[in-house]
Amino acid sequence: MLRVLAALFCALLLAAPASATDDFVASGEPGDTISVSVVTFEPGSEYWQRFGHNALLLRESTRGVAITYNYGLFDFQQKNFFLNFARGEMVYRVAPNYLANDLAIYNEEQRWAVEQKLNLTPAQRGWLRDYLSWNVQRENRDYRYDYFLSNCSTKVRDALDRALGGSLRTQLESRDSGFDFRREALRLIAPAPLLMVGMDAALGPAADRPISVWQHGFAPLRLMAALRTVTTRDAEGHEQPLVAEESQLLPGGVLPEPPALPPDLRLPFAMIGIALALALLLLARYRGQPAARYAFAVLATLLSLVVGLGGLILAALWVLTAHRYGWRNENLLLLSPLCLLLIPVWLGAAHARWQPSRYDRTLALLIVIGVALAAFLHAIPTLSQANGHWWLLLAPIHVALALSLRKPATP
Repeated sequence: MLRVLAALFCALLLAAPASATDDFVASGEPGDTISVSVVTFEPGSEYWQRFGHNALLLRESTRGVAITYNYGLFDFQQKNFFLNFARGEMVYRVAPNYLANDLAIYNEEQRWAVEQKLNLTPAQRGWLRDYLSWNVQRENRDYRYDYFLSNCSTKVRDALDRALGGSLRTQLESRDSGFDFRREALRLIAPAPLLMVGMDAALGPAADRPISVWQHGFAPLRLMAALRTVTTRDAEGHEQPLVAEESQLLPGGVLPEPPALPPDLRLPFAMIGIALALALLLLARYRGQPAARYAFAVLATLLSLVVGLGGLILAALWVLTAHRYGWRNENLLLLSPLCLLLIPVWLGAAHARWQPSRYDRTLALLIVIGVALAAFLHAIPTLSQANGHWWLLLAPIHVALALSLRKPATP
């Protein structure tokens, strides 16, 4: 269960990055004997592997060693791991490893690996060598994890950008990716449908803003593609591609590729919502039969429990955590915590002489008003959150529950 909860909120770890480079000073010695590459690894089958991985690779020609620098290290056994995860205060780590060791791990998982050797000047390669050596020291290796802004891919991107004097960001930030954070995250997690649905519910409107190719680099495979389009200048000032050559280190190709777009949930959600609403209305109409009464009580109670608990989680993400991409989530109007207050009346519906009170009807009306407000906000482009499918799912259910409280059927 802890693994599922961790995955549900994996797109929402959005605290400000803690690691800084202000204390770093390069030696100024050129990296004549060093080559620099970015190694990108295929997404894996586990939920934390769905987004892929990349690392910086330094090959030392004189010693014949190849060292990878991985920014995506975490440990489930870390003290207060899941508590910090829930609060949005995750600490990740960068660490060096031999390339051969990394390849052995990913080869066992049947994931491909691609190396992009970069056209960097000796001065730029020397800067990266010094920076990475500084970064993996005990006092510098930990950083505040941020899924969209400070993860294994963005840390690689940012280090390269500093080595290139900011030209990487200049070239990529001016280009529109055609995506937003929500669609890219859901696309990558789509092979795990339940986790995708949970992630979608937890993301607020900030995840729906268009992002540049630079921001899109939070996804390792997107960064790999973006690097192919970047140019740089050699020591003499001549323009050249940033990627000098590209080679396949591991074949992989066994796991299915992520879809080009996340699935469209509008039709299936609408069908489920209408089916549940019709079931509630039908059971309420024939509640003179004991079986219908009991079935209505169970279904209404379960729906209110799931919806209400979901609303409490969304409210906690907004009020109690640093998950900024979960703030101001308009799904709170649909996954209303008020549903929990109606559970007693739904349990009472199992009795033949069930009589809902005015308090119960008022609560149900407030929930329906919230549903109407969600539809109104969705119609305003500047406020709109990509949650129309959630409205199609939950609006029929809330309306059906409210209608069942109007006037109990006579046995």
